[in-house]
Amino acid sequence: MRYPPTMRHPPTDTALRDLILAQLAEPGTAWSLGTFGAAAEFRRGPDEPARPLADGRLGLCTARGGIALVPHPDLVPVAYETALPGGWSHAVALCLPETALPHPRRGAVTALGLDREALDPDARDEPLFDLGLGLGPVALLARAGDAEGRARLAALGGAPLPDPDAFVAASGRAGHPALVFAGPLGRVEVLRSDGPPPGPRAHAVAQVLRLGRTHVATAPIPPGLVPCAHIQPPHPLRDGAGAPCPFRRAHHDAFQTLLERWGDPALVALKRHRLGLGPDPGLAPDRRTRAVARVAAAQIEAGAYPEPRGTRGEVTEC
Repeated sequence: MRYPPTMRHPPTDTALRDLILAQLAEPGTAWSLGTFGAAAEFRRGPDEPARPLADGRLGLCTARGGIALVPHPDLVPVAYETALPGGWSHAVALCLPETALPHPRRGAVTALGLDREALDPDARDEPLFDLGLGLGPVALLARAGDAEGRARLAALGGAPLPDPDAFVAASGRAGHPALVFAGPLGRVEVLRSDGPPPGPRAHAVAQVLRLGRTHVATAPIPPGLVPCAHIQPPHPLRDGAGAPCPFRRAHHDAFQTLLERWGDPALVALKRHRLGLGPDPGLAPDRRTRAVARVAAAQIEAGAYPEPRGTRGEVTEC
């Protein structure tokens, strides 16, 4: 494919595999697969037992859920930071071109047969149901391991899911089916969502899905690409459960390395300039450049960088 002009070097299969394997080995990394308004997340505790998949897919399983990733030939990683009130967030979006996305999904609950792609081999004889939400880059599926759960799913067949938000919110709890978000980059399974954080979870908000957006407006995704999954490496100021913690330089530096490799070079250059570390790339002011300035200021405040030359106002103005 033609890679976006913001990318320094097209990714190689080895580089993508190394990126995924390195983040799978980090217990504090969170993963999500889905679209704007509906996604499944795979998280695990720092000491939670996890095992690699035995079928050659890249991924992990715990007793509460799992993830399997299949690098796509057109996969484009996009690393970015976004400004938040009092701080910032960071992620690597795993994107595909719009032309590589699957066709619109079913509009009604539909039985798909046995789940032969289940992460746990013991679950591959359990029936899988498409919940018919038409998410585009992913399908929202459900799997029940007991006869009562299978009967409830079968009874919904042929009609739209009555209350998607409530169904997804309850799934993974005792007496409710497991959720499977599956797409061209792999799948995330939420088997149990009622355990202590951090752990797998899922959400679907019909009101947001109706907007038809592929990602939040603050994510600098190049035109023509659609995020299908996200990697969220450990944050310098938040632990795995999202609670505040003292600044962790190793986590900050690790993401800056990802940003240098997979981020928009012009925005990375602008951030370096705002920190007094490089020349001005000459970008016209817009939402992206203002976000870079706010992130730089928040990271200075957190102690990630010494005070740059000039005043704090000069850092934040853009």
